[in-house]
Formats: sequence, structure tokens, C-alpha cells
Amino acid sequence: MAETLNIVRGDLKNKPESTKRLTAFFESIKDHLEGTLYIGYPIIGTVNGGFQIDSLLVSKEHGLVIFHIEEGANNHIDYKEIQDENYTKVQSKLIQHKELTSKRNLAVTVHSVTYAPVWNTVIDPEEEYPCLRNDGEIRDFLKKCQSDEKYFKPLLSVIQSVTSIRKNKARDYIKKDNSRGAKLKALEDSVANLDRTQSSAVIETVDGVQRIRGLAGSGKTIILALKVAYLHAKNPDWKIGVTFNTRSLKEQFRRFIRMFCYEHMNEEPNWSKIDVIHAWGTPVNNSAGIYYNVCQDHNIEYYDFPSSRQFANIYGEEFDKICEKALNEISEFKPKYDLLIIDEAQDFSKAFLKICFNILDDSKRLIYAYDELQSLNKKSMDTPENIFGSDSKGVPLVSLVNEENKPMQDIILYKCYRNPLEILTAAHALGFGIYRNEMVQMFDQSSLWNDIGYKTIKGSLKDGMNVTLKRNDDTSPDFLSNHSSIDDLIVFKTFENNNDQVAFIVSEIEKNLKEDELRLDDIMVINPDPLTTKSVVGAFRKELYERGINSLVAGVTSSPDVFYDEDMITFTGVNRAKGNEAAMVYIINAQYCYRGYELAKKRNILFTSMTRSKAWVRVCGYGNDMLELEKEYKKVVENNFSLTFKYPTVEEREKMTVVNRDMSAQEKSALRKYSDNLDELLYDLERGALKKEDIPEELIRRLNKLL
Repeated sequence: MAETLNIVRGDLKNKPESTKRLTAFFESIKDHLEGTLYIGYPIIGTVNGGFQIDSLLVSKEHGLVIFHIEEGANNHIDYKEIQDENYTKVQSKLIQHKELTSKRNLAVTVHSVTYAPVWNTVIDPEEEYPCLRNDGEIRDFLKKCQSDEKYFKPLLSVIQSVTSIRKNKARDYIKKDNSRGAKLKALEDSVANLDRTQSSAVIETVDGVQRIRGLAGSGKTIILALKVAYLHAKNPDWKIGVTFNTRSLKEQFRRFIRMFCYEHMNEEPNWSKIDVIHAWGTPVNNSAGIYYNVCQDHNIEYYDFPSSRQFANIYGEEFDKICEKALNEISEFKPKYDLLIIDEAQDFSKAFLKICFNILDDSKRLIYAYDELQSLNKKSMDTPENIFGSDSKGVPLVSLVNEENKPMQDIILYKCYRNPLEILTAAHALGFGIYRNEMVQMFDQSSLWNDIGYKTIKGSLKDGMNVTLKRNDDTSPDFLSNHSSIDDLIVFKTFENNNDQVAFIVSEIEKNLKEDELRLDDIMVINPDPLTTKSVVGAFRKELYERGINSLVAGVTSSPDVFYDEDMITFTGVNRAKGNEAAMVYIINAQYCYRGYELAKKRNILFTSMTRSKAWVRVCGYGNDMLELEKEYKKVVENNFSLTFKYPTVEEREKMTVVNRDMSAQEKSALRKYSDNLDELLYDLERGALKKEDIPEELIRRLNKLL
């Protein structure tokens, strides 16, 4: 079934009425076209900077049509010159791409027209310079436009400025037709187009707050970088901020923004107008951050991580507490940005998000993107009404509503362009503990399963009802899986001890490089326990080094802002892995995620680690806990990569939060007493006052050692 026409409403505020008429016409015929109508896009880089096209149609049926839009009744303008300029600017962009050329010529016909709905007559009309004034004339003109369908997808990709970023690794070295490297090259060629929701997320912008929700691999980071470049080209005087939790995203964002600015403006972005900075920040080495800058700008005391410990009862709560403190100390905020973009918003507290909201100018252009399942601190995203509060009359400062024929305020990215269906489904099954004896966690709102791309194929998504959920090609494209067998896409491997695990992974990595035609930076090794990464990866790196294979530990043996090095394999903890991806992902010591203290957090760590893979994943570990984790995965396979379970009732979900939630400061403080009093621990276990899942991992290790 063919898709309908997608209408993406960018910013063309100087021509509102004519734009409204043009979009209304295409709304009326959109069921008969496949492609995209852009308003206020693209912006094409020229020697004189960015050149904006009023509107552009890319369709399978009619190819490419540029619309120069006229708002007034003045028909004495030189519309022919404008049409010529539009034509030459677009043609010069397209002809740079080999897939759109035939010999020396552009293989795609570019049509350039004027749309002037309030002109009564056209002075000196010529067939070569069409001037369309009503729906009938547009319809008649489109009938004359024919297109070769084979250029449709590459044409869309070039217009969206995505090709250069999706295929950023040269793979000219590949000699084998069916190696992993060859499969990866084909994958990268296929993932070259943004889908309709992603296109809207990039171009549609509101004055106010915009929320972008999407699961791992849905393209959030690329969308945000494209959005920065697009809005920077349109509004060069805006001060734009981009912030995040994972420091290694800094260079990735800068690289993406630079690449897209060259597409839009043909020049380096004006970095004095764009801050790509960490959320926290520090005065050391010029590493500014949102919080650090707020302290400087408002003359309040700044706290680094060691000094922030005095305000936190729980490890990981430090940043939240100092943001709350800053909010309470600042009576009037100074505007700093015209637009602020937050990636990884699931990692931040309400206090930080409110700080970001308060340092914006009156337009309050705040865009925040998140995937709640990648939360590594068990924060839960609240509603925008609760996050940003209300005014003196009790009216919410932020309320997100999608209105018909207007830019979207709340965008959900349903489709995953990174993970094969099998990897993503297995990650969800293990993350929630779907096939565990006691489920670990569950959405409070069952509709969220639909929001992240699952369809109900049996039963019902209602409390207490049995249900079977599965992804399909609409939300997990087939080509992401079809390159390899299921047994190769995802492997769970249990070893008797760590030495066996090290030997297996080192041997497999050597094979990946020597036989599979993968590059060093195609491989990522993730350790789930954030406190042990530096120590446990040493054995792996030593064995690799002895075989002539270099590696780095992200943020430890490399700069905190750098994640990849094309000459090294990346070893990393899960916190630095977030926001990054690799073709082959090895997860070591996965037994850490099977049970124990803060289990929901551990399962989210496993989910995040598995979804770093865009082709293959190897989940490795040793001991009985790893064996039990592997059994859970085997149930996913037995259920043909669907999720079959009874949807927990409200009471059951409340019990889950008791068993698997982050505990209060008081509860965590109570747990510390067990470190010195085993009798009390046994007594509370026997009477049910303490669940075994709540016992700290370190205490379990000590007990096992003693026994």
C-alpha cells in the first residue's frame, strides 16, 4: 500500500495566506500522492550563505517541483528571475550526487514555478515560466510533470541532507560479497532517508515547548542536529544551546551540526551563536555547562561533583539537588538563549528542566527529547504541566497540543532505524522482565506500547488481560534484520568463568577484523556495572594488545568528549555508551543485570547496552545468574520475538514499584544497617520486611565469599 503525501510545515511567516492555500490544495489530494511537500525548506548552501526555497514538492509521481510563493497582488515582480534562481540553486545541489546523474547531466527533471493566488493576470506569461493562481492550474501543471520512480528515494535523501551523515564511513576496502562489512555497507545505504515523522520533527518548530519522544535508534540525535543547522541557517542571530548528559555526545553533535550547516549555508556554523555544552559543566579546561553558566551569570555558588555530595542522600542525586538549590536562590533569571535543545531528557530532574526553561527569552523555545527506557537513574518523565508548573492563576505554563494543519508540539518517533526487530524486542523483554518469574517493571499507561511501535496481535492491553505484542515492518524495517540469520543477529553466551569469557570475545573480535571486514570503530564492548569498567576491561585489552589490536576506554584513556577512534576498539561503561552505536556490540559481565539491588535500573542498563547495536549483539557473562538471564532470552525466541504476558493490574504495578523501584533516602539509609548486622538482615528477610531483590550487590558478594 502506497504512502500518502506528507506535508512538513516549516517557517514561512512572511507569506502566511498564500502558504495556507497551497497546503490546503495538497491536503485535498494527499491520498493520491507519495512523497513530501516542504514549506520553508530546504535552505541551500551557496557562496553567499543560505538560500531558502519557499516550498518544494518531492513525489514519486511528479518528481521535484519548486514553488516560489507570492503573497500580494503585485504582479510586476520579476518572477522569472526568481524561478531561474530557485532552479539553479536546487540543480547545483542535486548534481553533486552521483546517484542523481546520468553521464554529465542531472537525471532528475527540476520544475520551477510561481504560485500567486491573488494575481488576477500574469504579465507576459510564458510556457517556460509557469505561474499558477488556483487549484485547477496546479492540478493541470502537475499532470505534465512525469518522473522516473527509481530516483525518488535518493532524491528525498539529498533534499533531507541525510546521505552524508548516514554513510559517513568509507568501505571501499571490502572485497567479499557477503562479509559483515559488505552487509554493513548495504545497511548504511538503505538507512538514507528520514521518514515522515522525522522530517516533521526536524523542520516543524513552534514558539514554545516541543517534546520529541522516541525509542532507541529512532534518530533523535540526528534530528536534533539537523534542527539546529536548519534554524541556525534561518535565524543566524539566534543564540542556540544544545545540552545533554553523556559527555561523548559533544563532539558527535558538533560534527553533525557542522556537516548540516555546510549543506544549508555552505559554510562553517557561527559557533559564537551555538553552544554545544554539557548539562553540568566545570571551570576546568573551559568545559562550560548549563548549570555552571547559570551560576556564573547569576552570581551564585557553583558546586562540582565532590562538593555536591553534601546535599545528596543517594548516590546519583547530586546534580538534582544542586539544581534545586540554584532554582531556590535565583529570584529572577536572565535570558540567555533564543532556543535550547535538550537530548537525553530522561536523565534530568524537573529542577534542571525548569532552569533551562527559565533561561530562555519570552518565546520559550525549548525542545526536549527522550527515551524513558534508557534512563540509567530510574527517573521517570513527568507531564509538561507538572515539570514546568503553573502561573499565578493556576494555568499551566506548558501544555502540549497537536492541532490539525499546524506544526506539531508533541512528536512521537515510532520507527526504529538502528536495531533489528529481534534485538529490540529481546531488549524490551529483558528490560521489563517479561519472561521472568516476577516481572520487573511495566508502563503505567498501556498505550505507551503502541507509542513505541508494538501492535497487539492477540488479547488486549488492559489490566489483568493476557496480551501478545509484536513489531512489524512499519516500525522495524525488514532490511535491518534480513542481512543475517536470527542466530547471528543476537547471541547469548554463558561461560563457566571470566577467563573463558575473555578468550571467546578476544577471539571473536580478531575474527571480526581479519575475516569479517569490520573496522576497529565498528566494534564496541560495554560493561554494565558503571563502577567496575576501568578494572574489568584490562584483561580483554591486554589479550587484544598481544594480538596487535589497539583499544581505548572511553573517557578514561581518551578525552571525556571523545567516544570513537577509527584506529581503536572502544571499551566503555554504559553511561558513556548512551547516544552512540556500533555494528558489533559485545556486552560483558551481563550477569550483573540479572538480579539484585535496584533491579529495574539494571534491566534498563541491559536494554540500553543491547540497543547500541545496529547489526549484531553478543550478550556474554558467566555463572548461574548469566545462565538464568539466557533462559529468559530463550523464552523470547520460543515466542517468535513477540511479547506475551498478562498486563499487570494497578495493584500489581504498585507491588513492582515496591520491589524494583529506586528507594527513598530513608529506605536506603535503613539498608546500610545490614552491612554490620546480618542477624537483622535474616530476620527482616524471613518476616517479609525486606525483599531479596533489595539486597545490595556488594553485600551479596560478601555473603557468597563467606559461604
